[in-house]
Amino acid sequence: MNANRNAFAQYALTKNAPRPFNLIKRALAFTCFSLAALFFLVTLNMALSINAWSEPAAYNNVNNANKSETIKLSLKESSYKENNYKDIQDLDVIKTKVREFLITQSQGMPGVVSVTVGRIDNNLRLANCPAIEVFMPQGSRVWGKTSVGVRCNMQPTWMLYVQANISVKARYLVAALPLAQGHLVTNEDLVFENGDLAQLPSGIFTDASQLIGRSISISMSPGTVLRQEMIRQPSVLQQGQTVTLVSTGAGFDITAEGQALTKASEGQVVQVKVASGQVISGIARQDGVVSVGY
Repeated sequence: MNANRNAFAQYALTKNAPRPFNLIKRALAFTCFSLAALFFLVTLNMALSINAWSEPAAYNNVNNANKSETIKLSLKESSYKENNYKDIQDLDVIKTKVREFLITQSQGMPGVVSVTVGRIDNNLRLANCPAIEVFMPQGSRVWGKTSVGVRCNMQPTWMLYVQANISVKARYLVAALPLAQGHLVTNEDLVFENGDLAQLPSGIFTDASQLIGRSISISMSPGTVLRQEMIRQPSVLQQGQTVTLVSTGAGFDITAEGQALTKASEGQVVQVKVASGQVISGIARQDGVVSVGY
């Protein structure tokens, strides 16, 4: 019995033992599986790498296309603005015309005239106008701080008002001594001072001959600016009176008629409206004469 058992055990061990051919098949199968897995991993890695490289390229292409489109839009916008600006009124031209107008209107004033035109809003968009007209609004004056009207007389019409300041630097007369009411003015009673006439009250005197021999209507202290209402003197011009404008210079002598806008004593500054509607300033003289200096 023991011999049979040993023989059966030996047979079982021999039957279950791995054969060389089976080992080779398993080794080949494992090797093929490993190679397939490696090939899959390599292929996957290459695919990811290609995708990673292609995405920036695609992004750059899109970005370049956007940049090109932006440049085209910028060029179109620049061309539009350039053409559009040709149809917009240059605000500096308006300021120049206002300055020239005020300089013309202030001719004949004593002293040195200086015109400063105020700021115009740069955001203002007005149609370009070859027929600009500058005018003085009703109630405005060519003196000190004032407002000037500007309008376009062609379609499309527009109008605006520009602030300006007119300074007139000249000598004017003040009391040199205390002057009592009823006192007759002499040359020693007067002294000249320099300043901006536009900053002083109206009716001042710039010529001593206008005061000498006149009677003081109110008492005053030294340094008081002498004005028309302080002196008893007749007016040589009445408001609305027809006057003769006289301008004399080197080689010319010009006369014209106009209407006095205010009353004035001899030597005082008076404004005169001529037939064209222009307002001219001059010095009131006897016999309805207004002298205009150029």
